[in-house]
Amino acid sequence: MQPADRERNLRRCSPQSVLFGILRMMDFLNDAEITEVFERFKKQNPDPRSELKWLNAYTLLVSVVLSAQATDKSVNKATEPLYKIADTPQKMIDLGENRLIPYIRSIGLYRTKAAHIIALSRMLAEQFDGNVPHTREELERLPGVGRKTANVVLNIVFNEPTMPVDTHLLRICPKIGLAEGTTPLEVEQSLITHIPQKYMMHAHHWLILHGRYICTARNPHCDNCIISDLCKHNDEQTERSSKS
Repeated sequence: MQPADRERNLRRCSPQSVLFGILRMMDFLNDAEITEVFERFKKQNPDPRSELKWLNAYTLLVSVVLSAQATDKSVNKATEPLYKIADTPQKMIDLGENRLIPYIRSIGLYRTKAAHIIALSRMLAEQFDGNVPHTREELERLPGVGRKTANVVLNIVFNEPTMPVDTHLLRICPKIGLAEGTTPLEVEQSLITHIPQKYMMHAHHWLILHGRYICTARNPHCDNCIISDLCKHNDEQTERSSKS
């Protein structure tokens, strides 16, 4: 690494990157490399889609709330029969919390999520005429809806170029060299700063799928990775630094 690059990396590391008094050195992709990463993702999968199954804006919102600390596959399995009888806020209210629970019992934190779903359904019915709002501020007022969930809805339903950061993006983006940060908000803001606008509509889908199927937490499939030659492997650098 050239001195100028080292100085740049030191400046770009956030205060949260200081661990036990030791600065974690990170390599970052340059602009040309970032463009190449997303060009490869685009070529491989031109129109990526969420793996959650949904019927309308409301059912997507419910599915994303249910997906916290759960797999999309488990959510889809639970919601397939649920949405046949409750695909609007009023129908969910009529179903009620006690009858909702058996449908989602296989999903983690199902009691808390059931309470949130009924409460957000009531708020949608009473304050938004049964419609899902399309501003972040209004979405985040709903029970069980945080910034990531709001970003997912804004992107998928309302076609806004948002950057939902889940556990996959939080893990792989610093590793690849796309972003810095140790919290979802830090990584989100870093990604928005560095990813060209033309890729933002699909960027989080590409990264989620990459983290879910290729750059896995255990035994990543680097041999099958289309960006392995560009990846900075910052996780390996951190591991080496901790051992030195």
